[in-house]
Amino acid sequence: MRHGSTVLLSLTLPHILLGQDTSPEAAEVVDHNLNLWGLIQQGGWAMYPLGTCSLIMFFLIFYSWKETAQTKFFTADQLSATIDALESGDHDKGRSQLKASNNLLARALAPAIKKIDKGHEKAENLFIENLEAEENGVSQWVTYLNVVASVAPMIGLLGTVSGMISAFQTIGRGGMGRPELLAGDIGEALITTATGLVIGIPAMIAYFILRNRLNSAMIATAQAGTNLIEAADDGSQVPLQID
Repeated sequence: MRHGSTVLLSLTLPHILLGQDTSPEAAEVVDHNLNLWGLIQQGGWAMYPLGTCSLIMFFLIFYSWKETAQTKFFTADQLSATIDALESGDHDKGRSQLKASNNLLARALAPAIKKIDKGHEKAENLFIENLEAEENGVSQWVTYLNVVASVAPMIGLLGTVSGMISAFQTIGRGGMGRPELLAGDIGEALITTATGLVIGIPAMIAYFILRNRLNSAMIATAQAGTNLIEAADDGSQVPLQID
C-alpha cells in the first residue's frame, strides 16, 4: 500500500510543480503574455496580415456608412423643387434643381430627362441603366467587407496550421519531456484563430447591415426617379399658354 502511494505521488508531483511554478521567470512570462503587445508578438507572422485586415475593415465600415447616407442619394427639398419644375413643363429648370445637389439621383436622372421628349420608355430605360452603374460604384465598397470577413478567419486558420507545424517540429527536436517549449507554438496557433474570428465576425455583421442600408436607399431612389420621370412626361403634355 505504501509502495503504491509512493508511485502515485511520484507521478503527480511533477505535474503539480509544473502547474504551480511560482518562480520569478514564470511570473514574468505570464505577465508578459497577458498584455496586448505580448499576445500580438506571440501570434507570429499571421498578426501582420490580420492587422492589415482590421485596418481595412474599419476604413470600409466608416466609408460605406458615409456613402450610404440618405443625402448621398437624394433630399426631400431637391425632390420637391424638381417635381414642381417638371410638372410645369420646364425641363431645363427641373434639371437645374436636380443638379443643385450632386447626389446619386441627380447623376442618374439628369441625362434621362433630356430624353423625355423621345418617349417615356426610353427615358426610364436610360435612368435604370445609370442607376445600376451608380449602385455598382457604391456596392463595391460594401462587397469588400464581405471579402475581409471571409479572408480574415482563413488567415487565422493558416496561422494556426503554421503554429501546429512548429509545435510538431519542436516535439521532433526535443521530445515530449519539456512541454514548456511548446507554449509559444500553441499560443501562436490559438491567438491567430481568435484574432481572425474577432475581425471576421464584425466584418460580416457590418456587411449585412450596410448591404440592407444600400438596398433600401436604392429602392427609395428608384421610386423617386420614376415619379420625377412621370412628372416630366406629364409636364411635356401641358399645352402652351398663348396670350
